[in-house]
Amino acid sequence: MRALLPITLCLALVAGLVVPCVAADNTPPEGYTALFNGKDLTGWKGLLKGPYDNPEKRAALSSDELAELQKQADEQMRAHWKVEDGALVFDGKGRSLCTARDYGDFDMYVDWKILPKGDSGIYLRGTPQVQIWDLNDNPVGSGGLYNNRIHPSKPTKCADKPVGQWNTMRIKMVGEKVTIWLNGELVVDNVVLENYWNREKPIFPTGQIELQNHGNTLWFKNIYLKELSRKESDHRRGGAIFAPWRNHSQKSMAGLRGDPLSRLPAAF
Repeated sequence: MRALLPITLCLALVAGLVVPCVAADNTPPEGYTALFNGKDLTGWKGLLKGPYDNPEKRAALSSDELAELQKQADEQMRAHWKVEDGALVFDGKGRSLCTARDYGDFDMYVDWKILPKGDSGIYLRGTPQVQIWDLNDNPVGSGGLYNNRIHPSKPTKCADKPVGQWNTMRIKMVGEKVTIWLNGELVVDNVVLENYWNREKPIFPTGQIELQNHGNTLWFKNIYLKELSRKESDHRRGGAIFAPWRNHSQKSMAGLRGDPLSRLPAAF
């Protein structure tokens, strides 16, 4: 495991851009919380077995029923999810990994890496899903709201890196609408995420975030989330005033042209 870099966050004016400095993996920038600490599964829980993967059915359980089912789910979680070299690793044989608490409106960053034939996703408020998959089999690319029927389900472009490389995804959810950047490219622009569990109702106002995969190994790290207040939610899209840095091969986010945070004027 490579040595951690100094934990810093600074902004520099370069050609009118806000340029973030590099910092250590799994260390959140100001205003964001690290959902994964890079060491263990603290802050996470296992997904309950069906039919209680459905948030409505899960909410109907008694406290005793929920506790028993959660105990079983957590045992399975520990059997199939582990931490290696600062990353969450899933062996593809169990169920999804879930945040221990629920979230409403938020701005989130997550790095992910898949193998050939990989098929994964991120559930928002317990609802599928932001799609992640092998672009060789699915050239439309990752980032689309796969389970949508009425609203767009595909990304506007393919922005995936080659299989086996780390990808950086930013997900902003406000109300029932989702905006997604993949590797700095805008791929979903303020699209409604439909309620997969009950299509006659809008998406749940709050819910857990779930990391999902079908059948093979994948990795997640650098999972940062900022909960948005009503004022922040009403702000224009991309309204954070600084760019959370990434610790990848690039020296800054300036090259991520599609992410508005990488090109905010210094006076913003």
